Amino acid sequence: MSEQLFQDIELFPTDLSSIHQRIRSIDPLKYGRTRNFIDGAVTHLSPYISRGVISTRQVLEHVLDRGYSPDKIEKFIQELAWRDYWQQIWIAKGIQINDDLRSQQQNVENFGIPSAVILAKTGIEAIDKAIAEFYETGYLHNHLRMYFAAICCNVGRSHWRIPAKWMYYHLLDADWASNALSWQWVAGTNSRRKYVANQENINKYCYTDQKDTFLNIPYADFEELPVPEVLKRTEIPEMRTNLPETPVPELDPDLPLCVYNFYNLDPEWGTGTAANRVLLLEPKHFQQYPISDKTLDFTLSLAENIRDIQVFTGSFTQLKELYGSEDIHFKEHPLNLHYSGTEHTRDWMFSVQGHFQSFFAYWKKCRKELKYPK
Repeated sequence: MSEQLFQDIELFPTDLSSIHQRIRSIDPLKYGRTRNFIDGAVTHLSPYISRGVISTRQVLEHVLDRGYSPDKIEKFIQELAWRDYWQQIWIAKGIQINDDLRSQQQNVENFGIPSAVILAKTGIEAIDKAIAEFYETGYLHNHLRMYFAAICCNVGRSHWRIPAKWMYYHLLDADWASNALSWQWVAGTNSRRKYVANQENINKYCYTDQKDTFLNIPYADFEELPVPEVLKRTEIPEMRTNLPETPVPELDPDLPLCVYNFYNLDPEWGTGTAANRVLLLEPKHFQQYPISDKTLDFTLSLAENIRDIQVFTGSFTQLKELYGSEDIHFKEHPLNLHYSGTEHTRDWMFSVQGHFQSFFAYWKKCRKELKYPK
């Protein structure tokens, strides 16, 4: 085993014992104080939530069971709620989230991604270091994700879609709703204004001391900032999922069939019932939303927590024909609309459902379900 692979496994282990220990180690108070710094007390739980191994509700219930009062850890709870909020938009809007959602992106000059970003050669130390580490680990701090999006969309004037797909491709916590809608929030197509960060901001949260960069300007100068020379060359990176060739699954027609996928690897789902359990990898899905080899390997490793799981590369229709029965079960998700059978709900943090124009309109409803001290 290479040293780098060992480091990646240590950063994001895939065994349930380590994942549950990570939940127990959450410090929601320190999180609220330090989360914007690249060495802040973030939870590193996002890959497990995105893959459906654990749920936002499970995390919330754990911290509340430890005696934390909601008013003391509201920032932590809000950040968890953002994940469910993005999912609610995806459910309501469907494939519309693949395009400019609320307004057209302004001042777009290209539909690729700056080559300097892909090559980690923007000249901004914190950004280039983060890109290199991103390729190695599949992880990015949330503040760095915002920096990347701002540089690509609002400085390099790239349309958000290809850069967002590039980031999704490499993320272990690849969640198209969270990713695409966050990029749109930065680009101003899903928010009232664009997000930008100057060099001073990056220096503060990344502990650097750079000055001579294209971002070393006052915020008032961003509106008229021409595309820096280093960001002018753009490209569309090749993104392809190398799905495994799998044997035909052995299915017992007298037992129900539970279908797992990239967004549902819940090892606790239906454990009290004997069933056929299949992780379905649909080529059509991964053609539209490609992921890297690293993300695929991580996914397959997480699936090993599901007892007697079989992996099948093929379509839902093919799997259904192989099964030959109608007793099929799956969890609700916007990408499962072509499934048929019994749909099971996901484990949401709150009972609040539907589309809200802003997160805080959604949060106002959710907040009522928490028990705040009088």
